[in-house]
Amino acid sequence: MLASKALTTIQTALLISIIIVAGLVGVAAYVLLSGLDQSADTIKIGVLADLDAGGKGSWQAAILAAEQINAEGGILGRTVEIIGEDTDQESGGDISTVTSALNRLLSVHEVDYIYSGVVGPSATAVQNIIAEHKTIMFSSVITDEFTERVLDDYDTHKYSFRVNFNVSISNQGITEILLNLREQTGFNKIGYLAEPWAKAHREEFDYVWPEIHGFDLVYKGTFPYDTVDFTSYFAQAEAAGVEMLVPFVLTPVGIPLVKEWYDRQSPMLLGGGSLFAAAQPESWEQTDGKCEHVCVTNLPIVAGYPLTSKTLPAREAYIARWGETPGWVAAQTYDLLRFILPDAIERAGTTETEAVIKALEETSIETTSTRNFVFTSNHDVMIGDYVNDPDEDYYIVTYFQWQDGEMVPVYPENIREEAGATFTFPDWPGPWD
Repeated sequence: MLASKALTTIQTALLISIIIVAGLVGVAAYVLLSGLDQSADTIKIGVLADLDAGGKGSWQAAILAAEQINAEGGILGRTVEIIGEDTDQESGGDISTVTSALNRLLSVHEVDYIYSGVVGPSATAVQNIIAEHKTIMFSSVITDEFTERVLDDYDTHKYSFRVNFNVSISNQGITEILLNLREQTGFNKIGYLAEPWAKAHREEFDYVWPEIHGFDLVYKGTFPYDTVDFTSYFAQAEAAGVEMLVPFVLTPVGIPLVKEWYDRQSPMLLGGGSLFAAAQPESWEQTDGKCEHVCVTNLPIVAGYPLTSKTLPAREAYIARWGETPGWVAAQTYDLLRFILPDAIERAGTTETEAVIKALEETSIETTSTRNFVFTSNHDVMIGDYVNDPDEDYYIVTYFQWQDGEMVPVYPENIREEAGATFTFPDWPGPWD
């Protein structure tokens, strides 16, 4: 069980109790309650995220990881305590809201470590405060600037580590799956269909795809967030002769988008980019099975593929604890708090900051998402070069295709071959005939 006290304005249904105390206006602090007394023997881990929305998975994963660690005797014999501060980013939380939540974790709760799900402009402010307090933080922010600051000013920003691959790696992965499909099929006419958030991605691909890789980029589609009818967009893409349509869609409008593609039997492949509506186990039911043959980037724990010995046990434990499949942020948080951080502290033999930083820099451990999690010299995630060295076991960007109601790994090639999978095509007429 977890030792704790609580300050919160939101009630969370947990299998064990949560205490609620009025206080701290505007932002909620969540702490797991047990019968154990608070003491210096606890290791306090703060979760800085939108705890009742996008960061809910991080909160739940942190609780599960701590419960499992404590059931095994803790870390260095010390109980792990999870404390959360809600950044309220779903309702437009600004930098002051985020930094106030962070300062409460550091100054009121005096946490030892922080997981931050903060993205956007606030992420830099968070990193600056972390440097001032000299507290180790793990972030899911994807901007290149985050780890470039570690490289440029190590002494100031050595406390910052990233647990998610950055935007450059994400874009590289998208390009590599397209190159792989071109090698398999000969398809060279591509297009994209994107929401406003993907502006930076589009600008990069507008150059990289045609100029570096020789793709014929024949369609560039963008649409407002509230779009639900994609008839005209598909008509334009089809008229342009698109063979592979890459979506950049993270909102629920991806569901009607998928259905439109399927219902009109659009003669093009759909996938390779970001399509949240087809990336969850629930997507099959939500799209009435019309996400068949759609290809999306995903984590093995979400897709249910046993990449490592830890993937399925963690997935099953999360489902048993919370009644839902872990998503991307839940998987990252769980891997960090269940495996990466405890391993570093145990190897350091202490929670002294400099010693733990050194141990983190020497991390080499299996998680649910990779067979060998390693940090780079600038505290980024080490990514495997699975094009030139497919036997590397570092973090990889994995693509899954919906086939008969299951997500099957289709890239990288070594994982596809390991799973005995093949890439499949729609049964209606298209360039694959």
